Amino acid sequence: MEAHVKLNALIPSPFPLARIPAFHLKRSPSPALSCLRKKDEFNESLGAPSQFKLESQDYPANLQNSFMSSNVGPASNGDIWKLFNEAQQNILHLNEQRMIAFEELKKMKGEKQVLLNKIEQLEAERHDNFAKDKVSVLWKWLLRIDSMVLKNMITISEATELRTLVIDSNTGIADIVTDVTSRTDQALLSDLRDLYAARRKNALHIIHICTEMEPVVCIGSLASYVTGLSRALQKKGNLVEVILPKYTCMELSEVQGLKETEADFYSYFDGEYHANRISTGVVCGVGVTFIQPVKYSSFFDRERIYGYADDFERFSYFSRASLDYILKSGKRPDVLHIHNWETAIVGPLFWDIFVNQGLERTRIMLTCHTFDSQCHTQPEKLAMCGLDPSRLHRPDRLQHNTKMHVVDVLKGGVVYSNKVAVISSFDLKSKRSGRDLESTLSIYTDKLFIAPCGFDDSLWDPSKDKFLPVTYTADNLEGKAVCKITLQQRLGLSEHASTPTIGCIFSDLPDHDVESLQAFIWIASRRGCQLIIMTDNKASNVNRLLESLKEFKDPNVRIVDKYDEAFSHLVFAGSDVVLCSSFDDPVLQVPLKAIKYGAAPIAITMSASRTRNLADNEFGSTKYSQYVCTTFANMSLNQALDELQHNPVQWNHMIMDAMRKDFSWNGECCDLHISAYTSLKNL
Repeated sequence: MEAHVKLNALIPSPFPLARIPAFHLKRSPSPALSCLRKKDEFNESLGAPSQFKLESQDYPANLQNSFMSSNVGPASNGDIWKLFNEAQQNILHLNEQRMIAFEELKKMKGEKQVLLNKIEQLEAERHDNFAKDKVSVLWKWLLRIDSMVLKNMITISEATELRTLVIDSNTGIADIVTDVTSRTDQALLSDLRDLYAARRKNALHIIHICTEMEPVVCIGSLASYVTGLSRALQKKGNLVEVILPKYTCMELSEVQGLKETEADFYSYFDGEYHANRISTGVVCGVGVTFIQPVKYSSFFDRERIYGYADDFERFSYFSRASLDYILKSGKRPDVLHIHNWETAIVGPLFWDIFVNQGLERTRIMLTCHTFDSQCHTQPEKLAMCGLDPSRLHRPDRLQHNTKMHVVDVLKGGVVYSNKVAVISSFDLKSKRSGRDLESTLSIYTDKLFIAPCGFDDSLWDPSKDKFLPVTYTADNLEGKAVCKITLQQRLGLSEHASTPTIGCIFSDLPDHDVESLQAFIWIASRRGCQLIIMTDNKASNVNRLLESLKEFKDPNVRIVDKYDEAFSHLVFAGSDVVLCSSFDDPVLQVPLKAIKYGAAPIAITMSASRTRNLADNEFGSTKYSQYVCTTFANMSLNQALDELQHNPVQWNHMIMDAMRKDFSWNGECCDLHISAYTSLKNL
């Protein structure tokens, strides 16, 4: 008997059976089904897809009844419905698995991105650390070469050639072997000899012989000058090293890889050769050698660095020992850079004793940070370090210009140096007056030049300052407004962006500057400005000023009586105007930092005669002095406040232009020194 199943419509493909709601599958009357095939053909086709036509238009509600009421036997109808349910469940299960797989894939993609970001971060950190470590590795190589010379493992001439190999950046020796500390001298020497193939490049080799270096021993501006200039010179491919006395009071924890060598060297003093011990390490990426006398150990085992009756003996010993060490270690620097009177005696020592002992190509440069201290002593004391008093106690050499019975050590440095750098051009004539060097400096004008102090833009840069709540640049000052509000909040001042904020940071103030500052405070108070004063000086005149301010009881005045390095960054960033004792501030460098952070520096004492001297003297001028002279030197506090309040567009233009100037160590300061060093090398 033939059974016919007749379906009038195809089951639409967008709606598979697995998605048919359960309430559509209930029994209901169904039209007769007619089979389009014979019975055997129908039975054979149960395992494969077939096409049906559904007469009823009530799909899918009548679908179950269509099967159950067909002429197919009960067993066949039940099998079909069972298969239908199984198919529905399988499809639902497959959909669930597909969704689970999709979520797992999404999760894996997210984890993959996190891993990629972490890899990029680690790679960036590795690159940064490598750049920092590379300089340290370089110095480890150089200091090990020094040790090899002192141990007589290599000759002086070979040491010179090996240093050339290390200095040559094209050789890449710091990349080849980084584990210098744990390897023996013999192993390192073997590597050096194997790698010796490079020729000396045109890099400068400068050795500072000095008494201060930041951060290990800091008294005045010399410390930051030596460190800042040395780092800037090395960034431009030069080799710089520093020789210091080993003071017991210095911060040796700041020295990386500090190591005391087992080899001693001897230096001449007071008729004999005396043993010295050296320690080597790296400070701010610069190789440093510390010299410690054995017999005269008390020279540098004191509470202070300067200010003792035997200062000449102390520093002349160190100067002579530094030259003996350079000769013993086989160093052949292009320039020996000496500083102030403390190492000025290196000049006469070099030209009278050392120049013909393999240092014929070396030249001497002296930096005068101040003319206030020159060291006048008896001529016979020159013999203690090996000099001949009868040859040097002459008007054209070391004899004092007015006190004929003594020698002037700083004068000797000026006479015996090939170049003399005078730090800062500000009010230079007044610095020289009464110091008895006027005639000497006039004679040697051709070798004098002005060098400005720079500042460390790796620490002082508002575009990357970690101490600021928001960074900012000269092209976008929005962050400076946020810093101003933050400063006001920290100090409990009213939070008004339009209120002028004046910062004042100083370490010392003469009596006349204290009086001037009081006048500025009255101006700021009368005009409704907010004033922040930060100082840690305990001088009596400063204490009187602070006490008077407390009695002043102005709600817009805040006093921070302890210098806070981190907070000072916010003071510069949040101030519109910064008061400074002068534009010549080599210690705190307030004017330089104010300019960089978008604040106008205003000097609290400035006369017309001093203003004219800022950018005009017989030794030349600097870009910094010229810029400050034309932009800020003639601006009073009242004028600055008027411009700030009534001409904000013009004010912002001036501030942004100032911020774009590069007065860091890497800028004009470094360029001027490289020019001076190069001219000496070519003599």
